[in-house]
Amino acid sequence: MHSDFQPQRRFRLKALVLPPAIALAVLSLGFLPVHLRPFALENLSAPVLAAQDAPRALWPISIDYPEDGSIFPPGITPPTFLWLDAGGTSWSIDISFADKAAPVHAVSSGEHMRLGPIDPECVSSTNQPPKLTLRQGATWAWTPDAATWTAIQTHSATQPATVTITGYREGHVAFSQAHISLSTSPDPVGAPIFYRDVPLMPSKGTDGVVEPLAPSAIHLIHWRLRDIQKPESHTVLRDMPSCANCHSFSADGKTFGMDIDGPANDKGLYAVVPVQKHMSIQSKDMVHWNTDGRAGQTRVGFMSQVSPDGRYVVSTFAGPTYKLLSSYYVTNFSDYRFLQVFYPTRGILEWYSRATGLRQPLPGADDPKFAQTDGVWSPDGKYLVFARAEARPPRVQGQPPALHANDPNETQIQYDLYRIPFNDGKGGTPERIVGASQNGMSNNFPKVSPDGRWIVFVQCHNGQLMRPDSLLYIVPFNGGVARRLRANTSLMNSWHSFSPNGRWLVFSSKSRSPYTQMYLTHIDADGNSSPAILIDNATAANRAVNIPEFANTAGDGIENIEVHVADLPK
Repeated sequence: MHSDFQPQRRFRLKALVLPPAIALAVLSLGFLPVHLRPFALENLSAPVLAAQDAPRALWPISIDYPEDGSIFPPGITPPTFLWLDAGGTSWSIDISFADKAAPVHAVSSGEHMRLGPIDPECVSSTNQPPKLTLRQGATWAWTPDAATWTAIQTHSATQPATVTITGYREGHVAFSQAHISLSTSPDPVGAPIFYRDVPLMPSKGTDGVVEPLAPSAIHLIHWRLRDIQKPESHTVLRDMPSCANCHSFSADGKTFGMDIDGPANDKGLYAVVPVQKHMSIQSKDMVHWNTDGRAGQTRVGFMSQVSPDGRYVVSTFAGPTYKLLSSYYVTNFSDYRFLQVFYPTRGILEWYSRATGLRQPLPGADDPKFAQTDGVWSPDGKYLVFARAEARPPRVQGQPPALHANDPNETQIQYDLYRIPFNDGKGGTPERIVGASQNGMSNNFPKVSPDGRWIVFVQCHNGQLMRPDSLLYIVPFNGGVARRLRANTSLMNSWHSFSPNGRWLVFSSKSRSPYTQMYLTHIDADGNSSPAILIDNATAANRAVNIPEFANTAGDGIENIEVHVADLPK
């Protein structure tokens, strides 16, 4: 199973040239355990040391975060700089600016990377407490204070700033060094992020069936709102008696929708309510997916999306002849790091009208020969982009069980992305999106940029969404060459969402920890992305962040959400 959760190794060595003898010594050092490397440094032979001009050749430092070329949103809280240096015992951090402003100078005596606090309620025999990898444990850290970070942001807004970290031995002898550049975007994030905050506590029932979370622990799921200019998130919903899942906001920020499991865990409810500072979900706000349709014995909504104007909801249903168990591949694992795999193997797109209270299939995306899912709206509401694959049973008789994520025994399915006109619910002919189809991979979970120019989607080998190998790609809305985002981390990249101004993308990743964290990347007018920026302190170190989505409202636009629904279990 995928046990390596170390971040990608980043060597940023601008203007650093090592003589061959020193380069060979550096290479050799990389194979030594971290705790032995300082001793190796002290015992470099005299011929090696004499082979270079000591004042000019410095040992390389690996700056792991932020990466070279990082772009920060204005006003974000100060990041923690992380670097690996086997030789230095103290460090200076010097930041120079192209606008000739006074440089920033700071010193670090050697604080190591640290984990955040844990939530004791989420400690379980089925998970492990978060811990640093060997590399992370050897990493040094420095966090600028608020005033220093404000100065850095102010003077890196027009041109990049240069960060130089220099390591010293014996207090004053420069021994190691590395440089990176970073900048502050003029584009604000402009909206808070609404997300689900969950424990990773798989549970095995008396019948041996593994559940992602025991029913008795459902109340531990929280929903939070994060203004990236604030040091921590605000809990807006907690203690739900029934599991709630995918949520979405209309583009204008006025309407909110959420999938709710409902009575007897039948996943048959959907809440649609206006966005307000104090929100209340009541029985009158609930859509009953299993009774409000015209397509016969249709079933659970999946990845439901509110239209840009809030008038409609599009979702995936099993169709008129299938039920849930014959339409979705679902497997839960005891390994908390990747504890669930799910994706539809059959299904059609249906749209729900809030005005009529009815839903019906979307012609052109209702072919039972295919699994049609992940429908999302174009910003003008005229098109839907969705994932499609040849339909198949979720399991066949005699199929061995999958034991972990990406097990070859998973039911294999690869989706292609398509575009179809909504046409006031009349649908049309689906068009395959070149660059996000027929490429030997599974292309899924599309999101359309607010200007309608781009689609960012997940690409993985099988299934969709939260896969260990999932990567984010960007392709023109009308199709073309797909490009891998620069922001991708080393492990699982998905659950992405565009900011209302289209210049920022939020997504989830497990690159630093099996407890999923939340990141930002800047998307410029040409669709180029920047290295990933961690949103610090989004939750406890032993809880996971998923389904992050920008809400087009003020940073404090949602104070709380109360649920008063008679249909939910007590």
